[in-house]
Amino acid sequence: ELNESLKVCVTCNYHFRMSAEDRIKMLFNKDEYNELELDKISDDPLNFNDKKKYKDRLKEYRKKTNRNDAFILLECKLGEHNIILGIMNFEFMGGSMGRAVGNSIVKGSKLALEKNFPFIIFTSSGGARMQEGIISLMQMPRTVAAVELLNKSKLPYIVVLTEPTTGGVTASFAMLGDITIAERGSTIGFAGKRVIQDTIREELPIDFQKAEYLKDHGMVDIVCDRKNI
Repeated sequence: ELNESLKVCVTCNYHFRMSAEDRIKMLFNKDEYNELELDKISDDPLNFNDKKKYKDRLKEYRKKTNRNDAFILLECKLGEHNIILGIMNFEFMGGSMGRAVGNSIVKGSKLALEKNFPFIIFTSSGGARMQEGIISLMQMPRTVAAVELLNKSKLPYIVVLTEPTTGGVTASFAMLGDITIAERGSTIGFAGKRVIQDTIREELPIDFQKAEYLKDHGMVDIVCDRKNI
């Protein structure tokens, strides 16, 4: 049992979270991609306050990451194929999905349709952005509808799940790929493991919500080492 636990721990910690900037450098040379400008939207639709004003949090993360929000949209060359690529940026408020992220996925889908390109998304997110309340939850059906447009046009939609992919992102566009790839050892789920255990009052497997467990149970098509992604 101890050996099995150690083996799982090694598997689970095989990859640490990777920044969006490093992800781009890993995947492409400078002449292989063009970053697309995202649509500007108004900040803080609910005038939200907790320990800090939401507007101030946005300013802080924009300064820290030099990004406007938690999504990067690229037009790229991948081998012989032109693609639209989206990368979620966990460094920006935990990659949380608010209006800006939802808009970016819709824009990426529309561009893919317009240019007849596949759309690939790398996910890394804690879920919906609580500072935008119901508006952040509305991004779930919006992104599902955007993916459905690709499906109707028979354009490939591929999702690469990375550490971590959780919450409303998992419950919407992240699990709708024609092909779903997960980086080895990534945490993928909706609610947290402890929350589920407390709800069902049962002990869950030690590798529960890991990429390999999801593949074994039919939720993921491919588990891939980062070096081979």
